[in-house]
Amino acid sequence: MEAAAAPNRLDSIGNGNEGDTVLEELSVVGTGVPTETATSSVVGYRATRSATATRTDTPVRDSPQTINVVPREVLTDQQDLRLSDAINNVSNVQLGSTVQGRSQNYVIRGFSTQVFAVDGILTNPAFQFYPVERDLANAERVEVIKGPASVLFGRGDPGGVVNIVTRRPTLEPSGDMSVIGGGFGLRRVQGSVSSALLGSDTLAGRISFAAQEDPTFRNIGDNTNRRFFVAPALSWTPSSDTRVYLNSEFTQQRTQYDEGLIAYRGRVPLDNVSRYYGEPFSRYYGEFNSITLRAEHDVNENLTLRQVINGQWGAFNLFTARATGVNAAGTLVTRRDASVDSRYAAVDTQTEAVLKFDTFGFAHTALLGFEYSNGYRHPYSQQGNLGSVSFLTPVFGSIPGALGFQADLKQKLELFGLYVQDQIQLAPGLQLVLGARFDLGTQLYSNRVPTTRTAAPEQDLFGASPRVGLIYRPFEPLTFYASYATSFVPQTASVLNVVNPPPETGEQVEVGTRLDLLPNLTLSGAVFRIVRDNVAATDPTNSNFSVITGQQRSQGFEADLAGEILPGWNVIASVGFLDARITKDTTFAVGNVLAAAPTFSGSVWSTYAFQEGWLRGLGLGAGITYVGRRYGDLNNSYTVGAYARVDALVYYDFDERWRLSINLRNLTDARYIEAPTNQFNNTPGAPFSVLAAVRVKL
Repeated sequence: MEAAAAPNRLDSIGNGNEGDTVLEELSVVGTGVPTETATSSVVGYRATRSATATRTDTPVRDSPQTINVVPREVLTDQQDLRLSDAINNVSNVQLGSTVQGRSQNYVIRGFSTQVFAVDGILTNPAFQFYPVERDLANAERVEVIKGPASVLFGRGDPGGVVNIVTRRPTLEPSGDMSVIGGGFGLRRVQGSVSSALLGSDTLAGRISFAAQEDPTFRNIGDNTNRRFFVAPALSWTPSSDTRVYLNSEFTQQRTQYDEGLIAYRGRVPLDNVSRYYGEPFSRYYGEFNSITLRAEHDVNENLTLRQVINGQWGAFNLFTARATGVNAAGTLVTRRDASVDSRYAAVDTQTEAVLKFDTFGFAHTALLGFEYSNGYRHPYSQQGNLGSVSFLTPVFGSIPGALGFQADLKQKLELFGLYVQDQIQLAPGLQLVLGARFDLGTQLYSNRVPTTRTAAPEQDLFGASPRVGLIYRPFEPLTFYASYATSFVPQTASVLNVVNPPPETGEQVEVGTRLDLLPNLTLSGAVFRIVRDNVAATDPTNSNFSVITGQQRSQGFEADLAGEILPGWNVIASVGFLDARITKDTTFAVGNVLAAAPTFSGSVWSTYAFQEGWLRGLGLGAGITYVGRRYGDLNNSYTVGAYARVDALVYYDFDERWRLSINLRNLTDARYIEAPTNQFNNTPGAPFSVLAAVRVKL
């Protein structure tokens, strides 16, 4: 084996070819290990390259903001079936809401985020939430960039962006398939198969799929939650300098509408985590479809052109029982029945050029891009009367009342974004990253309710999002960085009697470090301060609307560890301290803690695979996730307690193809609230369960 400093350019996404020197990179020659790129699979628990923070294939250590990567091997070992399971491995990131059992929102560095990205494309700009639970069958890695990322993503929440990198097709035949069964009746089959097509050496295809039935531990009658997911993908490489990638995803979901547990007198009772205040007829159907075409061409070794086109469309509908209040004695829960029928669609295009050049002895990798996005949503809702149920012993059987008109909302958001970024090598070990983005567009908003119709005139939008980062590597294992970044988000919330709510903005200052403790083990840490203005939150007097709350601030510290300690011994761990509060407001008390933001949280997951002897093939794993006490709303009217969940893993590899694994979740059978959202929406964590899987590599 020979180790050498191999000079590499910052390659464009998906391009692992070497060019002239821009940033130094340590490469290992002759090991037989595939070269990692920003979109390739990761060997072990530590990723070394990413494109999420820069849109160029850049070493993680050379990113100007914190970026955490959860590779597929972690997803497989933990049997992560939800995106929220994956992000539990990342510091200062928690599940914020399940959106009544329909999807997931997250709290990143104290701030709630309702959207995420797939291969760098954000979901519909008019969304209030992703309409289905995101499946991970085609996920190569889950990446989280911390802090504002509007310079590249445009609209985005100041806490950060979750980006899913999909599994690319391969010319060499490969594949895997798993059959999974577990507690509470969970049944799932998933797989992914890839190969060259039609005997071609330039065209490859992959299809990833999953089908799942999950009755859950919740007392929702005889209903079963079902999800079907399929993701066909194609890649075409007609020449060494041209790459085309087509990825499509189709999801259908039928689930019970489940608001979870109800808070009363400052707490959420946990004596019965299966308690359900809905009815067996409370059902939800959602579908989400997406197609993305990405084409790249290297004009020469110094210029790469890229075009991305994405289309999204789908629908959801529901008919459900919803809680509306608790009587003073805490004995009855008042309810109503409700229905919603919603349609949505969006298109997004990105046109980019990556240019490499030298000026005055400085090496540059410049990115120039233009993005156009256009999305709309149209939910139509009705409601009626429904009988109350007992707070402690709810019983099914209420007959839904006749539905009457509630609201008819139509929203369209169109944005044009121009962005530029320059990664500059100032000196050996010293880099400067400069970026700026300018977004302008229009928003149309119309909301008809029983007593009035709010029809806003066309609203003009504008946002400027600068970013600057400095990266210093005094010697090879150690990196320091400092950055300033901003965000811009058009309001998509419904604000009562406000036709043009102001856009939300955010800014962050961050200082961090990355240290390679061992050849394959990296420790990263950061301190940060984020200020968020013009924030939308649920109106405390009318849950159908939002209020613009003013200003919020989050500051704290975090650290993450990922990689291999010894051969066969992997670890991924995190710890976070957070102080997230309201700093200016006319509705909520200044000083209140932000909802679902714990002061302290952390996790550690570690596995060991025996390398030799009669135990070879056996693997063991264990982990603990801790989340501190959290407030459930901005009023700080109730809290949910801290919890520690302990998980374990035992697996056996019979050979290179077959694996039997058993995951034990919540070994101590802890009772806890996983996601507090508001008084009537608090998702309890699952009790102790066993998850068994048989996996075969094809």
